[in-house]
Amino acid sequence: MLKVTTSMRVLMPPTVRKRALRAAARFTRGGSDMARLGYRRCPRPGTSPESTGSHVSFTHIAIVMPAYNEADGIAGFLKEIHEHLASRCDRLDIIVADDRSTDATASVVAHLELPGVEVQTQPANRGHGPTALAAYRAGLATSADLIVHVDGDGQFAGEDIARVVGAVESEGADVVHGVRRGRDDPWYRRVLSAGLRLIVRPFAGRAVPDINTPLRAYRPEVIATLLDAVGADALVPHVHFSLAEARRRMSVRYVAVRSLPRRGAETTGTMWGTSGQPMLPPPRLRAFARDALIELWRLSLRPAAPMRGVREQARQEA
Repeated sequence: MLKVTTSMRVLMPPTVRKRALRAAARFTRGGSDMARLGYRRCPRPGTSPESTGSHVSFTHIAIVMPAYNEADGIAGFLKEIHEHLASRCDRLDIIVADDRSTDATASVVAHLELPGVEVQTQPANRGHGPTALAAYRAGLATSADLIVHVDGDGQFAGEDIARVVGAVESEGADVVHGVRRGRDDPWYRRVLSAGLRLIVRPFAGRAVPDINTPLRAYRPEVIATLLDAVGADALVPHVHFSLAEARRRMSVRYVAVRSLPRRGAETTGTMWGTSGQPMLPPPRLRAFARDALIELWRLSLRPAAPMRGVREQARQEA
């Protein structure tokens, strides 16, 4: 049984830990591994989509964004998203789900003079996972043709978010993931991410290059099915979604995107406590890793797990 200790060295057995470190290094070198695994390269904005697949355009796009203490950087991020996406559709909604920030995040968004931008303050501080799920549901309520999720910390470029949308349009996919490149994570987060991939791969039946990426675009009928299965309180909903997508052979495409530094003067983050690169994982991360592994078993891996009930019709209806 996996354990979590102060050094994280028994998060996984030594042999598995070595494999995880090698996998982490392999997936941060660039796009060669994705190409070897058979994932398609998606066009940059301005490339003719007709040459890469069946082109589908969207009249209404909803960007859904969980946020916590992002007052310093979120205004510029929202403006950048609007600049790159407003011209791609007739209607662009940007819904910020504020997780009871202790700074002025909600006020900054509310006073931003951009059409279609809305802030929804959550009834209580519940953490990233439940807030992301609330944001998805708010996006579905707009009846948008496409739901795009991205975190409020601004670690993606507006151009890359537009490329993810373009991949759905050009490839006719159910889901598109933005696969992060150039991440400057501390060793323990790289080990944790790679170890998670190793744990999940036998259940998924194939490799998933960035299983917990927060940048992803969904057709509404697909995300609605996933939301019904996962519930409202999941800690790591995107891990469950990625696993269900692979199991059900949904049409998933992967776009390599840049991982940027967190925007704004506030660099504390929503989960891990402090900025910088401490030698050992913060206590909150250790507790989160333990709880996430338990949840992964309960919701996705055990024989009667609810995420195993995601039906093929999610893909067929798309």
